[in-house]
Amino acid sequence: MNVLEIGTFIAINKNKKTMKKIFLSLLCLGLVVISCNKKDDAPIIDEEEIVIPEEEVPVVVDIEVQNFFWQTLNLYYFWQGDVPDLADDRFDTQAGYEEFLTANPEPVAFLENKLLFSEDRFTFYSDDYTDLVNSSAGVSKSNGLQFGLSLIGNTDDVFGYVEYIIKGSDASTKDIKRGEVFTGVNGTNLNRTNYIDLLFGDNDTYTLNMAEIVNNTISPINKEVTLTKQEGLQEDPIYVTDVITSGDKKIGYFMYNQFVSGSEDAMNAVFADFKSQGVTDLVLDLRYNLGGRGSTATILASLIKGTTITDLLFRTIYNAKLQAEFDSSSTDNYFVSTTGTFDGNSNAALNTLNLSQVYIIATSSSASASELVMVGLEPYINVVHIGSTTVGKNQGSVLFVDDPEGGNVYDETRVNNINPNVQWGLQPIISRVENSAGFSDYADGLIPDIALDEDITNLGVLGDSNEPLLARAIQEITGVGAKRSFDVMIPARVISSSKLHDPRNATLLLNNSVPTSKFSLTQKK
Repeated sequence: MNVLEIGTFIAINKNKKTMKKIFLSLLCLGLVVISCNKKDDAPIIDEEEIVIPEEEVPVVVDIEVQNFFWQTLNLYYFWQGDVPDLADDRFDTQAGYEEFLTANPEPVAFLENKLLFSEDRFTFYSDDYTDLVNSSAGVSKSNGLQFGLSLIGNTDDVFGYVEYIIKGSDASTKDIKRGEVFTGVNGTNLNRTNYIDLLFGDNDTYTLNMAEIVNNTISPINKEVTLTKQEGLQEDPIYVTDVITSGDKKIGYFMYNQFVSGSEDAMNAVFADFKSQGVTDLVLDLRYNLGGRGSTATILASLIKGTTITDLLFRTIYNAKLQAEFDSSSTDNYFVSTTGTFDGNSNAALNTLNLSQVYIIATSSSASASELVMVGLEPYINVVHIGSTTVGKNQGSVLFVDDPEGGNVYDETRVNNINPNVQWGLQPIISRVENSAGFSDYADGLIPDIALDEDITNLGVLGDSNEPLLARAIQEITGVGAKRSFDVMIPARVISSSKLHDPRNATLLLNNSVPTSKFSLTQKK
């Protein structure tokens, strides 16, 4: 069966006649009367109902978006075999396929109710694909405040706490810093029901009602902070770097907040500095890193472990249809020796530390490419995970647009080939990842070796050796027991955050995923 070619419109005649009822009534002197004759004995004119058929108007249903969704997911979706409406034999005829699309006129409802698998937590979409392109590059509309949200005790009341502030943002110019808390927005207290509208709605500007924590009690204070979102805010993923000397140890500290293609040269420069200062140990801080480019994760892992390019970092597993077509060049990802050339990188040799052990800070706000680095390194070096259980995203995705000749895979060089009538972007799960030992079972998250939640009452300064999670890592590296306590008064148990609210952030973007020359979407059976 040949499926619908892109650009098809279906005109539907519902065969339902709309009837107009016309009531003849006469008005005299502003009152309803039964006669227009002034004589009392004039015949009575009965109220008469006349039914006049209205001209039939064909209803035009645009199914281009639905067609784009179905074709893409039928071929690439990891759970294609588990969704009945995506089966290759779902339709006997072209007309049957078109009828199916037409019967589902709302694209979002069609996608979510008919095409997505129930266990899928991470597929996302946008009616403007450029939003997804910008998101993967660390560009967003944001005020620059990164925050977590937790419940107040056993109530439905919500409070927020500042995790960090993006450099060069509106928030960076305001009187607000890491560790401060807030309980309201625009004078309204936050709760489970309203926090999405108040913090993540269409309001470009809002005012935070600040609070303080005293004796484990959160109380409002007389402080307000007004923040405004700005278009095109680009976050530098390299947030803090430092070399900490403790005894005979030189400890490199590297806080990385998103795996963004184009940041590889900058990462390489950081590791060059680590090498020049004689770093012996590394603390990699991924506590707020929800993911990004798999190729960038590969380079970071190589900077840590070494550049033996015959060592497998991770393998991608696809649906049965794709897996049968792919060879190892499409599924196997190895350690690398250069920064590559993606997004302007120089392809320079990596300044690897060649470590046998790494200390990684990861939390419930760490996912995807962050977890991939941890899992991918595990067969080769000792990975000491400090923090809390991670998100658990062992899956990869690719951005798709309506470009059939390009296999619907987004390619910045082919933007002129995208269907002008369909500007949607679809980022479905297309693969599961496993390390060189075949391990991929971490959908419930990676459990820490050293459990330590962030303490909202004592978040500390990121990169400071006294910040609790970094201090605990230093203690583990040096073997010197600190006199300080690591007791946590109010653990950071997030129900959401400025990053977690948007599933686009928890993404493993695959670079080598789908050789589009193998498939024709316009003639797919």
